[in-house]
Amino acid sequence: MYDYMNDDQLPIESRQNMDLPKIEEAVSMILEAIGEDTGREGLQETPKRVARMYAEIFSGLHRDISQDVKVFTEPGNDEMILIGDIPFYSMCEHHLLPFHGKAHVVYIPRAGKILGLSKVARIVDTLSRKPQVQERLTSEIADSIIEAVDASAVCVVIEAEHLCMTMRGIRKPGSKTVTSAMRGGCRTDARTRNEALALINRQRIGG
Repeated sequence: MYDYMNDDQLPIESRQNMDLPKIEEAVSMILEAIGEDTGREGLQETPKRVARMYAEIFSGLHRDISQDVKVFTEPGNDEMILIGDIPFYSMCEHHLLPFHGKAHVVYIPRAGKILGLSKVARIVDTLSRKPQVQERLTSEIADSIIEAVDASAVCVVIEAEHLCMTMRGIRKPGSKTVTSAMRGGCRTDARTRNEALALINRQRIGG
C-alpha cells in the first residue's frame, strides 16, 4: 500500500482522518466486481490514484469551517455585498457522481462586520468538498455566513449541472438545477429579498 501519511501533497485533514488504504482496497474490489483485470498496466495505479483523489475532493468532511473565516470591521458598512460566480465542484451523495456550477452570495453586514472576499469563496469550496446534495450545500453556505458575521440578511443562490442527470438516468446534458437559501432580512422582508435576487440576476446575466 502507498504511504499516504508521508504524502505532503494531500490535505492534512485527509491524512489524519481518512482510511486511504481502505479506499484503495475498495477501488480494487470494485474494478474486480465489474469484470476488469486489476493487473493490467492501465489499472495498476488506479486504486492509489482514486484514494488520493478522494483525499482531496472529500477533504471538507474533516475541515473546521472556522479556519476559512477572517472577519474585518468596517464601521457604518450596512449595504449589500455580492460575491458572485464562485465556481465549485462537489460530489452527489446519491450516486457519487460530480455536480458543478456557480454560487452567488449576497449578505448585509451587521455592526460593520464583513468577511474577506476570498474567504466567502473558501467557505463555498470547503462545504462542497464532501458528499453533498445541492439543497443542503446552499443552506450550509447561508448558515456559515450568518454564523461568521451575524449578518442581518443572507441570500445564496446556486446553479449547477449534475452528472447523475447527464451521464445516466434521463441523460439531459446542459440541464441546470437552481437552489436558493434565504436568512434574516432576505427571508422576512420581500423588499430586501427582491433586491438581493435582482443583484444576483444582474451578475448572472452580466457574467
